[in-house]
Amino acid sequence: MLNYRNGLADMPSYDVVERPWEIKINANECNMSLPPLVEERVMNRLGTVAFNRYPNEQYDDLRDQIARNFSMQRENVLIGSGSSEIIEKLFYCFGGSPEAKIVYPQPSFSMYKIYAKAAEATGVPVDLNPEDYSLDIDKFIQTVNEEKATLAVICNPNNPTGNAFTVEEIEKIASNIDCAFLVDEAYMEFYGQTAVRLLAKYPNMIIARTFSKAYGLASCRVGYMLADEKIVEMIDKSYMPYHMNVLSLVTADICYQMRQEFVPHIQIMISERKRMQEELKKLPGVKVFPSETNFILVHYDKAQELNALFESKGIGVRHFGDAPGLKDCLRISMGRREENDIWYSYFKAFTEGRA
Repeated sequence: MLNYRNGLADMPSYDVVERPWEIKINANECNMSLPPLVEERVMNRLGTVAFNRYPNEQYDDLRDQIARNFSMQRENVLIGSGSSEIIEKLFYCFGGSPEAKIVYPQPSFSMYKIYAKAAEATGVPVDLNPEDYSLDIDKFIQTVNEEKATLAVICNPNNPTGNAFTVEEIEKIASNIDCAFLVDEAYMEFYGQTAVRLLAKYPNMIIARTFSKAYGLASCRVGYMLADEKIVEMIDKSYMPYHMNVLSLVTADICYQMRQEFVPHIQIMISERKRMQEELKKLPGVKVFPSETNFILVHYDKAQELNALFESKGIGVRHFGDAPGLKDCLRISMGRREENDIWYSYFKAFTEGRA
């Protein structure tokens, strides 16, 4: 007889099953591969890797480089398998029992709920305004304090809604709570505003970022955390030795060294997002939400039927079904210009009764 741990059978799961989409715009991935110069440098660097050695040196090289960029020390940086793993570890470290409350907005990154349950903590969602997905900052602060939360989380810009909070709003939260406070900045490169400068003033703050979006390294699974060295030291205890592989580390190291090479890619994605937002606003019955990311969220009463049309054409978008606050919503990542023109033509034809 197999005796699994209590609660495992009831754990929600994140669906990662994919079809071979002709146009894949459902996962907020970068729509371009590495810039040619970066790819050349990565391939040259991989040729020097000592595959028989554990990745100590490469791990610290990346930490040092990130720390220098933010005028910090190596001890302020932790590397993980994408920011998702870092967030999971934070939930684990600040969870541990139903008495541990973790407060986050809803709708937001769907894994927050799953990570809270996995950490045996109590997730406490704070509903966003259904009209524009804005967050009542005072309500969020009140909830954190009344629940005596061990961890508060803000995704900025927010996934899947696309909207962003100002640094001033982030600071208002930080200055009015005393628990650990995570700012998930997975899409910061598309927004341009970061809360990093607040770390020195609020030692309970934590910033998490990823290489998966703006840097196009979703396959490598690399992210990093910035925080007070005491927080980094404690969270690091939840990781196993050598938890990052050398191939991902050296690739991320090169990409971070050459991050200016990615600026044109980022600008193209932003430009396409703005273009498609304006095009979508022309369609009858479609509500387009503001976005500071590489994706657009839309509300459409026939979202389910439209999604079925997309699927029949080999186009993968994110349909949320009846998820809280996201009924009849679709999230569309920005593809290449020609891909965006194709999915938009089907969207337009559907709203006009021609498909």
